[in-house]
Amino acid sequence: MSMKDVAREVQGKIANLALRMPISWVNILAGPPVAVDGRTLDGRAQWFLKLLAHGKQPPLHTMSVVDAREEYDAFMQLLGGRPAPVSEIVDRALPGPAGPMRVRIYWPAGTVARLLPTIFYLHGGGWVIGSLEGYDLACRYFCARSGCAVVAIDYRLAPEHKFPAAVDDALASYRWLADQAVSLGLDPDRVVVAGDSAGGTLAAVVAQAMRGEPHPPCLQWLIYPATDMAGTSASHRSCGEGFLLTEADMTWFRTHYLNGNSEIDDPRASPLRAADVGGVAPALIFTAGFDPLRDEGQAYAERLQSAGVKVVHREFETLIHGFVGMRGALHAAARAMDDMVAGLRHELAQLGR
Repeated sequence: MSMKDVAREVQGKIANLALRMPISWVNILAGPPVAVDGRTLDGRAQWFLKLLAHGKQPPLHTMSVVDAREEYDAFMQLLGGRPAPVSEIVDRALPGPAGPMRVRIYWPAGTVARLLPTIFYLHGGGWVIGSLEGYDLACRYFCARSGCAVVAIDYRLAPEHKFPAAVDDALASYRWLADQAVSLGLDPDRVVVAGDSAGGTLAAVVAQAMRGEPHPPCLQWLIYPATDMAGTSASHRSCGEGFLLTEADMTWFRTHYLNGNSEIDDPRASPLRAADVGGVAPALIFTAGFDPLRDEGQAYAERLQSAGVKVVHREFETLIHGFVGMRGALHAAARAMDDMVAGLRHELAQLGR
């Protein structure tokens, strides 16, 4: 282990201890409550943001891509909580548009079903950062708590692979899963296409593209998705500074991912801008109150509903972007993840009736 890894581990332990202080202490140390757009920030999230500010962590948009990837994975691993028990994890290689692509399959413990429902998961990270390793704890949790297998995709990242490489990989891997599902012990008619942030964007695009194919997703599960690359909604202004994901970060991601601003209108980059969203899979859409992406996630939910698609939209109004990686640090994030999985289980049960 390098000195940098040791320092990061020590910082993580200190941060976890600080975040586990009694809430009365946290409220004193965090300062007066922060309110934006009629919402009040979770006290521990506020304390977490204050710790980050005092730790003098350089803003993501000032880092090199290599350093940003390393820091993001470390963040997810340090704050993601204890590993949830699963029965087996298998790494596979599947044929992708530009060569072999990694996929990681998580199997839930104690299941007796012949063909399991599956969460096809696309990780977040602005199409630039994020990895199978960084999202391991989140995928274990979703697998263990949902009773579903989880198929996590290692799609190509920008700037090495610009738009639409990530989209092409997401579509190719979904089609691979639909074709191979039965041989893997998975139900091709109970595949939930899911993702958070940039992964939520890709999941929405997959749901749009799979309309009319033999095995479209049965549900789409979008966690604080980016649905409009223009970034002009009101929450980009009100929540664009001070709540972990900033407007400068979003510009950094967009610049690395897109070949130019002309691609903003492409529905594969901005699913909210698709000419027609009718006939897509029913949607579970979860947003965070203190998130620049909040309003575009809500706008996508409303757009789907207007097109006759069943939508369940819930905003976790006290939380910040990225809470999927904070289950071990923020009680409100852990509760939100429990609630999201409970909602997923409920919708899957309804489909089975």
